[in-house]
Amino acid sequence: MKNETKKLYDLNPTLRTFQAHVLECVPKGKQYCIVLDRTAFYPEGGGQPADRGVLNFANILDVQEKDGVIYHIADRSFQTGSLVSGGINWPRRLALMQQHTGEHIVSGLAHRLYGLDNVGFHMSDASMTVDLNGELSAGQLALVERMANEAVWQNLEVKVTYPSERELARIPYRSKKELTGKVRIVEVPNYDICACCGTHVTRTGEIGAIKVLSSQRYKGGTRLTLACGKQALRDYGEKLASVSSVSVLLSAKPAEIEQAAQRLLQENADAKRKISILQQELFQLKANAVSPGCGKILSFEDDLAPAELRRFALILTERCSAAAAVFSGNEEQGYRYAVADAVNDVRPYAKELSAAFSGRGGGPKELVQGSVHGLKKDIKLFFEKKLFHCLKG
Repeated sequence: MKNETKKLYDLNPTLRTFQAHVLECVPKGKQYCIVLDRTAFYPEGGGQPADRGVLNFANILDVQEKDGVIYHIADRSFQTGSLVSGGINWPRRLALMQQHTGEHIVSGLAHRLYGLDNVGFHMSDASMTVDLNGELSAGQLALVERMANEAVWQNLEVKVTYPSERELARIPYRSKKELTGKVRIVEVPNYDICACCGTHVTRTGEIGAIKVLSSQRYKGGTRLTLACGKQALRDYGEKLASVSSVSVLLSAKPAEIEQAAQRLLQENADAKRKISILQQELFQLKANAVSPGCGKILSFEDDLAPAELRRFALILTERCSAAAAVFSGNEEQGYRYAVADAVNDVRPYAKELSAAFSGRGGGPKELVQGSVHGLKKDIKLFFEKKLFHCLKG
């Protein structure tokens, strides 16, 4: 059995460089699996991604742990017994520590204030999700966020201890499972006490800020999306850039873009209603130009949406008292269609069109709709054989 790797990140999470001896180097495809006698690289676990960095001139691509032994996946090999220098990708590590410590504070507050437990969380380079086993209202969530940032502003020491079994029994710590043996306790005084193996900032002020980006119901509980520290700053910058762009587009001050957008939406809705009324009148005028009792009608129209195709087909069938087929589109992208008849079943048309023109469609017996691909002249010929008269083109 291999000796456990000495975990330098447990002793000093701010350690950026270190030296170690190579105990093992085994090829793994085009990469190499390396075991050191000690390491500052944090392995993936507990919801925290593995560290990245370098060993001499080799890139560390992944870090995993099994039975206390830490395995480094590198793109170069090393001689067993050699002394190597390691360097952590510190900006990435710091961002992960900010996230992890922020998660502790938020989860601790949710537990203390509302009795909710953290049942899962995931960190990424963009944001972090935290799953709670109960729901939080908007007001409750706002309180948790405000108190979490108060913990940041107090710049509290983040304490890491390894209590004895007797001491551990008296500590009201959070944990997803029963723990035995050597347990690592991470404490943010007055906010959270949790059993955790991850890396954290040494003082809460290093987190910078904690922001709840979104909240949604998830498996009977609540899933929070959070941004901490660098992530929160990046998120704010992106949102500020978006707000500034929208402000320019709407010719409104940033604080007034919501009202400007509401006005624009209302104007757009009003314009759509007016267009719909005018279009209805246009359809009726076209239908009125058809001689009553003229028989079946085929029409090709420009730029009609499915709902507009249905509306025009129904108006035409009222005028001609027979089947009406309306198509819109082009030969490159295909045609949408609607076929209506107040008396006869038009569902066979959908089946025949689909078979003849690689299409799809269906609907009730009085109106079918769908799409086809083919030449306009071939579609016209299809309907001419069924005694339809083309109105246009």
